[in-house]
Amino acid sequence: MKLPGQDTIARQPDEHLVLHRVKLPRKIVEHPFRQVAKRLSMALVVLVVTAFVVYADHDGYKDNNGDGVSLLDAFYYATVTLSTTGYGDITPAGDTARLVNIFVITPLRVLFLIILVGTTLEALTERTREEWRLNRWRSTLRDHTVVIGFGTKGRSAIHTVCATGLKKEQVVVVDPSSKVIDAATADGYAGVIGDATRSEVLKRAEVQRAKQIIIATQRDDTAVLVALTARQLNPSAKIVAAVREEENAPLLKQSGADAVITSASAAGRLLGLSVLSPAAGMVMEDLIQQGSGLDIVERPVVKGEVGRTPREVDDLVVSVIRGHRVLGYDDQAVGTLQLTDRLITIVRATPGNQVAPDVRPLPRNRPGLTPP
Repeated sequence: MKLPGQDTIARQPDEHLVLHRVKLPRKIVEHPFRQVAKRLSMALVVLVVTAFVVYADHDGYKDNNGDGVSLLDAFYYATVTLSTTGYGDITPAGDTARLVNIFVITPLRVLFLIILVGTTLEALTERTREEWRLNRWRSTLRDHTVVIGFGTKGRSAIHTVCATGLKKEQVVVVDPSSKVIDAATADGYAGVIGDATRSEVLKRAEVQRAKQIIIATQRDDTAVLVALTARQLNPSAKIVAAVREEENAPLLKQSGADAVITSASAAGRLLGLSVLSPAAGMVMEDLIQQGSGLDIVERPVVKGEVGRTPREVDDLVVSVIRGHRVLGYDDQAVGTLQLTDRLITIVRATPGNQVAPDVRPLPRNRPGLTPP
């Protein structure tokens, strides 16, 4: 089956090579030019203060040309003194001037040097600090979630997963747009700029050590290539992908995706349902929206529910997960609930009823893989 735009899948080698970099979330700081301008202003203030201190006691200074120390000479002396140049043509001759040099001019000289040298050292060490921070991030990243694409679908997927308790530090966003990655890092997520169909880009996101991968690209053919590459790097990760066209879903599952969501057909189904029954459409929309109204959650069976039927549970049970099977609430195979079962329920959305999904993956529907 030919995917839309399949004839343009060929990778372009040059334009993406310089974009494979990782951006970590960081605190908002002043613009570098503003920082430099602020430090130069401080240095200029120190210079002016020193010049006026010298001019206030200009009679205690000796100039080699013998015409006394003017205001310009005071600024000249302050400049060569603070920069530790010291030509020696203007020197403190009186006791007062020498005491001022000891207790005022020398501390100002040290402060002047600290301002200038500090700016230089910060510029030189910024790259080293960033590399150290990046290496530390890579060494501690385990069982994280990689999100390919930070559009509407990707953002919604991240918000839903994080609502179950996943920390933002455990989410890595991959997108070819630097502006999109800047938006992701501003929200507190780590970002990787680059084409996710390339293995080196996914390796920078540490896909090989990820627990789950969410593919929310704009094109179906891109999603297929990403799924193939991600599955090759990480055979055990849970991969969930979104496609626009329903006919591309089987191909994406064959490429390694565990679950495929068809966005176009889902939206069409909701539109048709809203036409036939506006109230039913409102309920479905309420379920889709995270954190408001009704929510659909997965939770374990508690001891008080063991031996009951799904209808006897206080929550509204939609399905029962038993082993690797998902059974409907009215399935005769369910019988009574067991302690090892998990329930898919519809509840009123509150912060307390958001339960993290089960760590046990459902069987993958891929050729050559049979459920245990």
